[in-house]
Amino acid sequence: MVAEASGWSQPPCPTLDAVIPILGGLGAAICWSVSILCSSQSARRIGALSSLAWVMLVGCVFTLPAIALAGPVNPGAREVSLLAVSGITNVVGILFVLTALRSGKVSVVAPITSTEGAIAAVIAVIAGEQLAPGAGLVLGAIVVGVVLAASERHPEAIENARFGPIATALLALAAASCFGINLYVSGLIGQELPLAWSALPARLTGVLLIAIPLILLRRLRLTRAAAPFVLVTGLTEVLGIASFAFGAREGIAIASVISSQFAAIAAVAAVILLRERLARVQVVGVATISVGVAVLSYLTSA
Repeated sequence: MVAEASGWSQPPCPTLDAVIPILGGLGAAICWSVSILCSSQSARRIGALSSLAWVMLVGCVFTLPAIALAGPVNPGAREVSLLAVSGITNVVGILFVLTALRSGKVSVVAPITSTEGAIAAVIAVIAGEQLAPGAGLVLGAIVVGVVLAASERHPEAIENARFGPIATALLALAAASCFGINLYVSGLIGQELPLAWSALPARLTGVLLIAIPLILLRRLRLTRAAAPFVLVTGLTEVLGIASFAFGAREGIAIASVISSQFAAIAAVAAVILLRERLARVQVVGVATISVGVAVLSYLTSA
């Protein structure tokens, strides 16, 4: 009151609505970076298939109660088709990521995988949407970043690795393509079904097509060393989706930009915690991807 009377005005305090997208995006970025770091460790201990199966089983435990709370729905043929596509592309994408992480560095695989948003933008353009001004140049920069990130003349030896750096980068790119399709389809699902249903298809598909067959064939593996990693991965995957959805309610653009930085967080953490080393050209590539994904997320969401 004194300030108003004397002609001075205080800058407005940020409201809770303005902070929610930041907190939601940051929470998602942290959850997904932890998820991909833990995924790399479980995949190298029990293999990609068993890791995927356990992650989906754990995810179902946390997702099904949310579905029950969301209330009953009656999806039509279109919704069922979208759910099926979402489930299959997500499971296949995670399988590609786990296979790539078994042979490659987190600091390379994570940034390439994070280009899923760019791929979703391309799919949206193919489907008839207009590309935001400047987005084409950003997409080109991201492609250059992927090529640079995959450039490794003297790859470090990784125990039980099956693929070289180029094949690993292609696996990560295949995962990003699957996730890009999933992102686009999930956007359609979110418009027609309760938000909790966006997390269900992948977990249900993974349990039905991966976990149950492995159990029946007695090929589902789990070691004491891998158990904490699959538990944390399954939990953080679901929490990341929930956190992003929470933030996107008040600001999709901000939540998208901040959550896309899970790759940068994971890359830095891998260098510090896992002692991964990158060539200078790879550092430039990873940085280009991270900045490009953030800019594209803003352009396509604003």
